[in-house]
Amino acid sequence: MAKRTAIIDIGSNSARLVIFEKTSRYGFHLICEQKSKVRIGEGAYEQNGYLQPAGIRRAFLTLQSFMHTIEKYQAHKTICVATSALRDAPNGDIFVNWIKKELGLSIKIIDGKKEANYGAIATKNLLPVTDAVTLDIGGGSSDMALIQNGQIIDTYSLNLGTVRLKELFFDKENSRKEAHRKAKIYIENALEDIPEHFHTPLVIGIGGTARTLSKGIMKKTDYPLDKLHAFSYEVDAFKAYFNDITFSSAKGLKKFNLKKNRYDTIREGTLIWKSILKHLGAQKVITSAVGVREGVFLEQSLKQDNLTFPKGINPSITSLLDRFKPYVNIESKKKNKRRIGTNLYTVLQVEIQDKKCYQRELQWALKLSNIGTTLTIYKSHQHAFYIALQELNYGFTHQEILLVSLLLRMHGKELLHKPLFKSFESFLPPKQTLLWLSFIYTLTVLLHEASNSATITFEYANRTLRIFSDKPLYLAKEKIKMLEKPIPLAVIIEDEERLPKCKELGI
Repeated sequence: MAKRTAIIDIGSNSARLVIFEKTSRYGFHLICEQKSKVRIGEGAYEQNGYLQPAGIRRAFLTLQSFMHTIEKYQAHKTICVATSALRDAPNGDIFVNWIKKELGLSIKIIDGKKEANYGAIATKNLLPVTDAVTLDIGGGSSDMALIQNGQIIDTYSLNLGTVRLKELFFDKENSRKEAHRKAKIYIENALEDIPEHFHTPLVIGIGGTARTLSKGIMKKTDYPLDKLHAFSYEVDAFKAYFNDITFSSAKGLKKFNLKKNRYDTIREGTLIWKSILKHLGAQKVITSAVGVREGVFLEQSLKQDNLTFPKGINPSITSLLDRFKPYVNIESKKKNKRRIGTNLYTVLQVEIQDKKCYQRELQWALKLSNIGTTLTIYKSHQHAFYIALQELNYGFTHQEILLVSLLLRMHGKELLHKPLFKSFESFLPPKQTLLWLSFIYTLTVLLHEASNSATITFEYANRTLRIFSDKPLYLAKEKIKMLEKPIPLAVIIEDEERLPKCKELGI
């Protein structure tokens, strides 16, 4: 797999360029993203699908600019896919050949099922979901994939898209109410062909319409975390919101907290969105910030792995460790740190009594505990918090991201950063549990830093924690004395203190 790979996605509404850089076999991150609202399908649906000069001109100029960017970033490989507008266009092949001749760019036109498959590859690997239906509403089509037990079972594509619906109905009728009535009939007729096994309680929202609506909901509800990927909501809670958008005037869209660049098609997109959710029986939506482009990339990257990251591999964690290169980079030493944390968590269960349900988050935090030192050792815990909050994107819930990030923020005496806890309290474990997790994390880091090759064991009884080490832990003792405790308890360290005799010094 090329170290830097450029992916271009030409949709009916927008064309996008992303450039991914691999940091190792399973680690990667996004280093460039560009978008242009080319509307290549504009006017086509009224002209039997033929691409029109205005859309062709915008698409050419956009692709020309993309090629300059790809050259600047020195991408080793470029893959370009095109979806509904080009596959529907009788003159689509002429456009493809022209672009190849003028720009040297090969465009692969994919069908709706392939488009849905790419979205499913991305979401099943990069979202914390194993069973769902993906739904990607584009300008010309709506594509779905059924995922069960982390496997892609089936795909389906509908000729329902925002631009298609707008040009077929809403641009023709003087009355928006009449256009809405005709469009709804058109949608309902199309939905009748969706196979029964696609009915699902959970839908993964991919694409511009789903993301725009989720961003609107986040603003409407004062959602405290500014992260779209993995944001979820209950469908019933926002049915009225969706309905009001579809019947709104263009000027009235401002009150729904929607992005202005989506005003031209969001009402049509929302009508399709709410209709399909209802038809599928969806109860919950989880939002995806990844889709076709990530799917194309992962199809290349995971060819030898059955298009799935191996168990225990998380690309965000891997990429962070690759890029920030924590100074403790020997695997045996990193495992020893996690072993200390696990043993301490186990011994203290008599007090915590949470069945170690936050074991994974604790392990992730311990893995990443040194990432902040790459920037500077001073306030490295604060750097680690912000790095994790921004970079832990793939495969995590928002609750997991915040807990890991907050554990990384812990340092020194206090176990809780009160302003952050207050801001994100609804996402976090109960306060007392969080205090225990912070104590375990901080104590583990202190012990590991003091002697990372020591064999350390624990005993806990009568509110006394005994720490046994086969090597000196002198530097840790003073810091541990100052460390805040979740409850009143004693910490006693029994280590090997080797002090050579020196008669001249009276020792």
